[in-house]
Amino acid sequence: MSRDLFSPAPLGRITLRNHIVMAPMTRNRSLGNIPGELVATYYGQRASAGLIISEGTSPAPDGLGYPRIPGIFSAEQSAGWQAVTAAVHAQGGHIFLQMMHTGRIGHAANLAPGAEVLAPSAVAAAGEIWTDTQGMQPHPVPRAMTEAEIRGVVEAFAQGCRNAVEAGFDGVELHAANGYLLEQFLNPGSNVRTDAYGGTHEKRARFVLEVAAAAVAAIGKDRVGIRLSPHGVFNDIATFPETEEVYARLAAEIDALGLVYLHLVDHSAMGAPAPAPATVASIRAAYHGTLILSGGYDRSRAEADLASGKADLIAFGRPFIANPDLPARLASGAPLASPDMSAFYTPGEKGYTDYPSLGA
Repeated sequence: MSRDLFSPAPLGRITLRNHIVMAPMTRNRSLGNIPGELVATYYGQRASAGLIISEGTSPAPDGLGYPRIPGIFSAEQSAGWQAVTAAVHAQGGHIFLQMMHTGRIGHAANLAPGAEVLAPSAVAAAGEIWTDTQGMQPHPVPRAMTEAEIRGVVEAFAQGCRNAVEAGFDGVELHAANGYLLEQFLNPGSNVRTDAYGGTHEKRARFVLEVAAAAVAAIGKDRVGIRLSPHGVFNDIATFPETEEVYARLAAEIDALGLVYLHLVDHSAMGAPAPAPATVASIRAAYHGTLILSGGYDRSRAEADLASGKADLIAFGRPFIANPDLPARLASGAPLASPDMSAFYTPGEKGYTDYPSLGA
């Protein structure tokens, strides 16, 4: 099939209407951690993307580290997501659920009673986190997970995958980037364990691979993707000397599992270090499925990376916030609206569902 930005693209068992992906973006609109009618409207407005990847969604109560982010572990949450997937599919779109456990990036004030801030090790992240009840608070020292709890979270991810498919999602993206739980296990700065899940790079990768294998067993490899951020520094994650080697090996393991896509993050447009070209090249060489690249793309750069084979799909993030019909605007060369950054994470429709399309 053509690699033109606006032509159809195969992805596992589905065919996307174009090569444009709406990147996952936390928007904090799910009151009570349940996606409501407003969330369904938001995603339905953006269904002209070839693929939407939802905001980070937790498979367990302990993973709801931010206020007003959704889960996928209760019947009420699944019912809310059914309305979202129906809204996207009604417009001919496709949507994957991004499954994100926040790990040490959280606070008790954001969690339900009885839930804890858990992580690979009792190493607090630098900085602060917003809570609706107490304002900004320092990241707490998390409790290190037991091996039994690790196995429980692996099963929670698997059950979350089953719940997602039952709610109508076309697949699931495992969030192993941006300093959340899966990447916390990968990184030697946040994982100082000396058991079967730490101490060597192979052991630090074990949790991610167990989650990926459980997801594949639950819903099939053609419905599971993964997001990685080598050289990322978000949420107090530091690079380490073996980054290229570790991520190339991880990509090869992901390839062996047959995951339908690998999504690489580049936040250099927002001031973060750019992924090293050698690391990206080694991942591309090790993984033979669909590669999604994201980060600061415009139409010309997206078309160049598709044409060269550097990427198979291109993800756009913030441009989708203020431009619900982004593919049409890119195709026509129409100017892009600018988003209201003050409303990125606030509740309500302002700065969320009130951006007009070109036709309006």
